[in-house]
Amino acid sequence: MPEQSGDKTYDATPHRRQQAREQGQVAFSQDLGSAALLLVGAGVLMVWGRGVCEGVAAYLAFQLRTVGTLQADPGAFVEHSHALMRQLATWLLPILGVLMLAGALSSVLQFGFLFLPEKLQFDWSRMSPLAGLKRIFSLQGAMRLGFGLFKVAIVATVAGVLLYRRRDEVLLASQMSVPVLAKFTVELVLSTALWTGAALFVLAILDYAFQKWKHEQDLKMTHQEVREEMKNLQGDPQVIARRKQIQRQMALNRIGDKVPMADVVVTNPTELAVAIQYDPQTMAAPVVVAKGAGVIAQRIRRLALENNIPVVERKPLARLLYKEVDVGRPVPDQSYAAVAEVLAYVYKLKGKKMPTPAAA
Repeated sequence: MPEQSGDKTYDATPHRRQQAREQGQVAFSQDLGSAALLLVGAGVLMVWGRGVCEGVAAYLAFQLRTVGTLQADPGAFVEHSHALMRQLATWLLPILGVLMLAGALSSVLQFGFLFLPEKLQFDWSRMSPLAGLKRIFSLQGAMRLGFGLFKVAIVATVAGVLLYRRRDEVLLASQMSVPVLAKFTVELVLSTALWTGAALFVLAILDYAFQKWKHEQDLKMTHQEVREEMKNLQGDPQVIARRKQIQRQMALNRIGDKVPMADVVVTNPTELAVAIQYDPQTMAAPVVVAKGAGVIAQRIRRLALENNIPVVERKPLARLLYKEVDVGRPVPDQSYAAVAEVLAYVYKLKGKKMPTPAAA
């Protein structure tokens, strides 16, 4: 049997998942982040690249025109450096900001927000050459190598197909002027990067699906692990069962003391039972002295019959009293008329007159 062999056949519990997450064990694909950065980077350069190139060309032309007026002193050098930094920030910060946002989102969308300061601590075990060799020559390392070679093949194929489709333009590149050649080269490189990124993104999604499946398999638990976790979180199942048995017995003992004092038992008829007592001399309203469902309801009905207490079937009233009124509390105002009607019916069956409340 699976329980005896120790096979992991049970899905991970929420506690097991939370523990794994706190230890940094989440489904994650590095290729998905890399592919997303390549796609976003190529797209951003296609949108903003021309403006950046024009800005750099304009700034370079301005510097070349004013090279004769530059002063060779520290103050002029510092001012020139500040101007260059401001220009670079204007050109590069938007691009770098988008790339940083894409990188963060590629991780957050995979496993959500996860902050583990202990992972930043230096771990000497990671510096062990023997452990590194074991990781390299393991089955997982071989799979990573195979998948890496497959990605190289895909990239080479996509780039080769794109270049082959534009082979006529590539062959005529030597006849282009420098500005046209530069524009053609940039456009060819960006389009190749975009298509390559798209192919890698598809592979990365497949890799993430595999990592997700592998993560779920690693989290699965044996029957013994499930039992141990339940014992640690909730206590020993035998102790819990014994505690419930004692509580049930105490409830039955209280019922045995209270039901004989009741005037009527309202039932559902078999699922619920509510015992009601009314003494107009000491009570302002009828009081629920016992209630229960299932086995306890059967116990209440049996005690009522043994003590000659009328059992009246009133389904809506029984459900309302069982749900809304605690033991020892009076019936609510909205149920008072229905309870009074039941009590009047009971007194009529006994041939007695309905008692009236004592004068205040």
